[in-house]
Amino acid sequence: MQNNIDNKGKYNMKAVSTMVGILPGTIRAWERRYQMIAPIRNEVGHRLYSDNHVRKLKWLAQKVNDGFTISQAVSLLEQDNKDESHPLSHQEDNRVTQLQQDTLQAFLRFDERSAQNFMDESFTIFTMDKVLIDILAPLLVQVGLLWEDGKITTAHEHFATSILRSRIGAVMHAYPHNGILPKVIAVCGPGEWHELGLLIFTLYMRRKGYEVIYLGSSIKDDDISVVIQTVKPRFLFMSCTMLSNLSQTLELSKSLEIDFPNLVVGLGGFAIDSMTIEKKKIYQQNIIGPNMNEWDKWIEEKTYAN
Repeated sequence: MQNNIDNKGKYNMKAVSTMVGILPGTIRAWERRYQMIAPIRNEVGHRLYSDNHVRKLKWLAQKVNDGFTISQAVSLLEQDNKDESHPLSHQEDNRVTQLQQDTLQAFLRFDERSAQNFMDESFTIFTMDKVLIDILAPLLVQVGLLWEDGKITTAHEHFATSILRSRIGAVMHAYPHNGILPKVIAVCGPGEWHELGLLIFTLYMRRKGYEVIYLGSSIKDDDISVVIQTVKPRFLFMSCTMLSNLSQTLELSKSLEIDFPNLVVGLGGFAIDSMTIEKKKIYQQNIIGPNMNEWDKWIEEKTYAN
């Protein structure tokens, strides 16, 4: 039953291109030349891709990013399929989940040594990109949700966030930035010290090639202005988790837009996503959205505006 679901065509070319990070023309070229996937055609002849197709394309893209040519990557994929141990198996997914949960349990025991060992093991088994996106970033989200639901203490949240922030920060700088892309500042809103969402968004931007100046938890409004004057960024992103800090964050965003007319302010976080429909309409140009697909749309629109 699971295989039937995984093989069902349900994603169009645009969706797959967004999920995989490969241009549509490149995907079509790979299909024609190497025939490693055969998308299903709907009644009007448009391509539809399955979950299995997406997993294969993601794996191939990762190999190319690691330095393999596409022909080498396809050969590896074919060989792995023959050996019945190919990298897209549920066994790998299970290992990712297990390492993620083992690390979380170490955090909840305040056991830093075990947590670091589990993360070391993750980087040994998987690529840096996979560990960051599929293990550490979801861990940040999970810790944040547990704290918001009152299932863990603030001490647990601080302990886990501190270790994850340090580990993610150390490897995020390995991503090269594209000098053509505009500079970005990332900071928590006034009174905010929850950095989970901001860290995830910064990781996302670094992976896309943006140079991000990460300021972390709340700093003085005047200090933010000094940083903007020095860096001259195109974007400033503010994260707001606590509803009690929402009004100040919104006020600061408008103030900065007035003081710096060329600055684009993006807003995200639990408090932003929880605003009323009426309030969201007022700030709709600033709200980046709750997921990466929304972030992609927002960033592309703002980057190439004007």
